[in-house]
Order: sequence, then C-alpha cells, then structure tokens
Amino acid sequence: MLDTVDPHTPNVPRMYDYLLGGKDNYAADREAVEEVVKHAPDTPFMARQNRAFLRRAVRFLAESGIRQFIDIGSGLPTQGNVHEIAHQVAPDAHVVYVDIEPVVLVHGRALLAGTPEVTVIQGDARRPGEVLANPELNRLIDFDRPVAVLMLAVLHFIGDGDDPPGIVARLREAMAPGSYLAVSHVTGDFDADRRVRHAGAVYERATYQITLRGRADVTRLFDGFELVEPGLTTLSMWRPDPGTAMPPRADRQWCYAGVGRKR
Repeated sequence: MLDTVDPHTPNVPRMYDYLLGGKDNYAADREAVEEVVKHAPDTPFMARQNRAFLRRAVRFLAESGIRQFIDIGSGLPTQGNVHEIAHQVAPDAHVVYVDIEPVVLVHGRALLAGTPEVTVIQGDARRPGEVLANPELNRLIDFDRPVAVLMLAVLHFIGDGDDPPGIVARLREAMAPGSYLAVSHVTGDFDADRRVRHAGAVYERATYQITLRGRADVTRLFDGFELVEPGLTTLSMWRPDPGTAMPPRADRQWCYAGVGRKR
C-alpha cells in the first residue's frame, strides 16, 4: 500500500498534519504549507481551531446519546481523535474513520490495532454509496439507530461538479431520524483582502483543490437537518468551552462550522 504514496506532490492530509505540528509529512507538503502561510498567516491557527471544533462537536454528540460515528475524510491520526473524545463519554461508542489516502489507512490501522469498536476504511467522499456499502463499516454501524456523520474540512475539497449537496443527501437518506451531521467548510465571505483565495491557489498543485463557498451554499449542505444552537457560525464561536477567551475577530474567521440533527 505504501508504494502508492507520492512524496513529491503536496498531499492534503499530510499538509494538515504539518499544520497541526505532526511529523507524518514530506518536504513537498511542508513547502506547500509554508507558501499557504505566506498568503494567510493565520492558517495554522485555523487548523487548530478546526481540530478544537471537532473535539467539542464529538463531545456534544456523545453527551446527546450518539454511540456511532463516521468520520469521512478523517486525515492522519493526531491528538484528540474522534474515538478518544467519544470514549471519554461513552466507552462503548463505535467509530469508523474513512479516508481515500493510503497513508491514512496505514497509520490508522497501526494506531487502532486491538481496538475492536473502532476501524479505518478506504473510501472516497465523492462516492457515498460505496462508503455506505463497505462491509467493515457495516460491521460497526447500525443505520437503524442514530449515527453522527462528521465531514470536517473535507467538502471544500470536493468541486461543484461532484455535487456536494447531493453527496450529503445520499448520506442523509441512510441515516435514521435523530442522527447528526457535523460540517466545517472554508469560505471566502470574510476574505476582503483575498488572502484566503491566494492561499487556496497553492492547492492547485496539491492532491485536491479548494472550492470556497458562501454561507448560503454551506447552509444548503444541511438540507433535511435542523441546525442546533448556535446554528452555522465560525469555528471558535460554535459552543466554545466555558471560560475560553474568544480570539480576535472570531465572528469573521474564514471557516464555517455547524452541527445539524436529522428530523
């Protein structure tokens, strides 16, 4: 499986790993990230905020009674993985990580050895039917019961031609009432100086390219779901931990975040 890894092309999961301070990356990934940061210096901060949103969302979902999680586009394992957060609340929670990248599978399976209630599978977010039909996923996930589908920082890597709302709709159809969808998505809504657009252009030579979407388009991803409070907001403003100081301009960060419950 490792022979499919290309160390010369910037790889989105490895770039994210570098942004979070990880070591599972190559020079091409680091060079691309440094160029992104030249255009948008707060990119590492936003990566950390996205990870913090994941932790808060998973904790909220587990405390709301969810015992099944599917993390699509999970990326490389790092601190505060979904199963680690969920198991703090519900040790019996089942978690399936889904990613298309072989490097994610190699590292994920090594990390999860001996953890039967958690697995990682190879799957393409653009092909939700194949993901839903995966036998290993269905070994752990019972779609007759509520499930949480996490799509954090993944849908902006899917172009309009692949119909992101249709992808989410296909997943929603498989989810029982009372299930949840969590999404974070890069936006250009607050990009007055075009920093985000220039940073996004760096991804043109990476494994996946970025599509910026506005509030209306991100909201559309939640069709069929009822957004929980505080609705669609920016990363830092979604249910911040008590006592956490808001970073400057938290209301104008360049990534939307929200969690919706299926009616």
